[in-house]
Amino acid sequence: MTPSLPSPSSAPSSRPAPIPFPPPSSAFPASSSAAPTASTVPSGTDTTQGHPDRPRVTELLLSAFAGHRNVGLPLGPLTLLAGTSGSGKTSALRAYEALARLGGGAELWEAFPEPDACVPERARADAQRRRGFRIGCTADGPEGPVRLEVAVQAEPELRIVGERLTADGVVLLETALRDPGRRTVQAAWHTAGSTPVTRGPLPDDRLGTALLPLRVAGKTPGQRRVLAAAEQMVVALRSVFACDPRPDRMRGPVPLGSGRLLGGCGNLADALWRTRAECAIRYGLLVSAVRAGCAGPVAGLHAEPYGAGLVRALLDRGDGVRTDLVRLGEGELRYVALALVLLTGPGVLEVDAPGEVPAALQTLTVLADGFDRGLDPLQRAELLRLAARMCERGHIRLVGTVSDASWAAGVGGVTVIDLNRD
Repeated sequence: MTPSLPSPSSAPSSRPAPIPFPPPSSAFPASSSAAPTASTVPSGTDTTQGHPDRPRVTELLLSAFAGHRNVGLPLGPLTLLAGTSGSGKTSALRAYEALARLGGGAELWEAFPEPDACVPERARADAQRRRGFRIGCTADGPEGPVRLEVAVQAEPELRIVGERLTADGVVLLETALRDPGRRTVQAAWHTAGSTPVTRGPLPDDRLGTALLPLRVAGKTPGQRRVLAAAEQMVVALRSVFACDPRPDRMRGPVPLGSGRLLGGCGNLADALWRTRAECAIRYGLLVSAVRAGCAGPVAGLHAEPYGAGLVRALLDRGDGVRTDLVRLGEGELRYVALALVLLTGPGVLEVDAPGEVPAALQTLTVLADGFDRGLDPLQRAELLRLAARMCERGHIRLVGTVSDASWAAGVGGVTVIDLNRD
């Protein structure tokens, strides 16, 4: 069952106090459990018994990030973050995507290209004029729930000042910035046996959890536990596809390329060219979905060469007429792109899937900002039903943002989190 969270109306109505940034030697409070302020209205729950075989992120922690403070967002197979403009929907997805990038080995500046925007507006600098933010997540899998917390300094320079990986109440990895003059953090990871912990430096611009396989030998049960937990967290984070279709970039012909769909879906025609050639079953499901969400008859969805090295996409109307995508409305184009994302999987999407993990044990998480943007009621209902069917299978999870989720009531398998603040 998805845990119930307090209603936003139960939060204090007074203005929040300034948020102090923790000193480098103590990046996390003694009790790190977030006190969530969002409300959750689950329409369905994950019926998986025990711990899943495929690692997945089940909670997003926004301890102090942009407009969020002490928020924990429980994530089901299909989660909609609902709220008015300014409620923090997009910033929550941005935090998730940043964690995914760090889990894939990206440097800190790649995950947070605009770090100042991540700092809470009322965050108070410390005596050394440092300000920053804290985020994290929980990943469930064969090792049980594993929790990751990261404290990032944004000013005066971007760096990780603390990281903690825990499981079953045991701290498996903890780092802290001891000497601001060095570009490293002091790390201590669980060893057990005669030596409880092993200490060593780690770079302050990368996620320590993702580097543990390079530093931990795995000779003791304690070390093997650390490695298993770190691997579960990294696998859960890496397969993420952030998607926000841009209709203005989807209308014209595009160059033939790898056939891997980009986040803005501007190369939709190239991805369709590959999809139809590789999997007739998925192509048939896509045509059925497009038929349900586009005006007029739809007998097929094609991609064909258009000039030297270019390809364009068309709707086959079934009577000899083919409609170029340039004639479709913005809602239709977004609907087609999102349906393609849900039906194709990582093989056709530009994602950093962990190649060392069998496909059967991978879960792709789609982050869809403005999931219902530009869609009419029929399109959004059809797309949500398609998403629910695909997420039920376990290989795809979806976290989308909507301004109002009342239309999603009654659809099984959907968790709605209301981010509106009073």
